Amino acid sequence: MALTVGDIMVKNVIVVHSDQKVSHAALVMSMNEIGCLVVLDENKVVGIVTERDLIRKVIAASRDPNETLVRDVMSTPPIVAKPRLGLEDAVKLMFVHRIKKLIIVQEEHEEKELVGLVTLTDIARIEPALIETLKALFEASKEAPPKRIEKVMHYYIV
Repeated sequence: MALTVGDIMVKNVIVVHSDQKVSHAALVMSMNEIGCLVVLDENKVVGIVTERDLIRKVIAASRDPNETLVRDVMSTPPIVAKPRLGLEDAVKLMFVHRIKKLIIVQEEHEEKELVGLVTLTDIARIEPALIETLKALFEASKEAPPKRIEKVMHYYIV
């Protein structure tokens, strides 16, 4: 049976609220040695804030992290998947959206409950052959992969 994102996802996802300051988000990332936080607003997933967001939208833009809110720099809308999504389909979804982190939610009626997070690196470690799928998708699109994805592809290519 093929592995799903639910099989490999990180279940204890560290979050930040959209109305918190960027300085708080950066401190949480640093203390936990992680590169992203899922952003919640009234317990709903509304986005993700990554180290890249902080560099591009705060530091490089000379914004004050003690005044800037997470909601103003997070990546949105959040790209989400359900735990039963297969790893190959997850790679394809990441390709379409040019992302390396996929938020996993369980839907109860119209509510999307955060249940996990999967990164392209997580998938590459478990199923390195799937990086070939990603490479083939970029070759077929005749488009160069973003450098952040290209690094993962080159490291894990089989």
